[in-house]
This record gives sequence, C-alpha cells and structure tokens, in this order.
Amino acid sequence: MVNQAGLEYYIRHIDGNPLNSEAEKERLIQCLEAAIKRRTSEGLELELRTEDRVGLLSDITRIFRENGLTIKRAKISTDRGEVVDTFYLSEASGSPVEAKTIESIQTQIGQQMMLQVKHNPILESNNKKASNANGAGIFFLGNIFKHPFPGIQLIRPCS
Repeated sequence: MVNQAGLEYYIRHIDGNPLNSEAEKERLIQCLEAAIKRRTSEGLELELRTEDRVGLLSDITRIFRENGLTIKRAKISTDRGEVVDTFYLSEASGSPVEAKTIESIQTQIGQQMMLQVKHNPILESNNKKASNANGAGIFFLGNIFKHPFPGIQLIRPCS
C-alpha cells in the first residue's frame, strides 16, 4: 500500500495580483523544481538498527566523521529501546562513498549493530535511470519559501 499526501498552494505577487504570464509561471515552476532537487536525499543511504544506549548517536557520527563522511540528512528514531536510524552520506568532497569506507564503518561499529546499505549510487547508477522513468521518488520540500522568489509571495496553503 502506498500512502500519498498533497498540498496545493496559491501563489501571488506581493501586491496580491496573480501571476500573469506563462513565462512567469514557467519560471516559478523551474525554481520550485530546482529547490526540490537541491533538497532530495542523494548519496549513500545506511540504516542502523541496534539497542539504544547513551552516547550512541555521538559514537556513530564520530565514526562517520573519522571516515571523511558528511551527513546530508538523517532520520533518527527509537521505539521500545530499539534504534532505527537512517543516514544519507557522502564523502566530504561530495563524491559517492566507496565500498572500502563502508567496510571500515562496519568494522568500527561492530557486530552488535546491524548496518544495512539501503541505497548506494555507485552500485545503482544503472538502476537510477529506470527508477526515474517510473516517476518514483520522495521529495522533502524543506524551506522552499524561506527565500521567496522576487516579487512572489506564498498567500496560503490549502489541503
């Protein structure tokens, strides 16, 4: 079962007038699409499952840092003492994470924690085109409207 949600926004100029040209509407669409692409989670996706303990997150992030990784995004959750954390990582340079780095992380984390690679762009580069053709993807809009487009203002969201 796939759950979906949608929001509809009414966007107007700061003076309250609607967008009045197709070029203006197309420019807004391009800006929104670019903002969404900047906020998608790309890179290595690692899922960590283990029992919760004091200092766990600090230890994990230290291991990532010591291996030259940058956390692009993280989902941290704990349920009844079990941690399920998902990290989206890249090399500090922005490059994809190498297999030897993943092996090093696994060695440092140890056997008491289950570490699973959920997505690795190096291994899945050929599959990426196929999934994009299907239109699949999750987008986190974040603060798209934090820096509004010149002369355009978000009036109100409608759900």
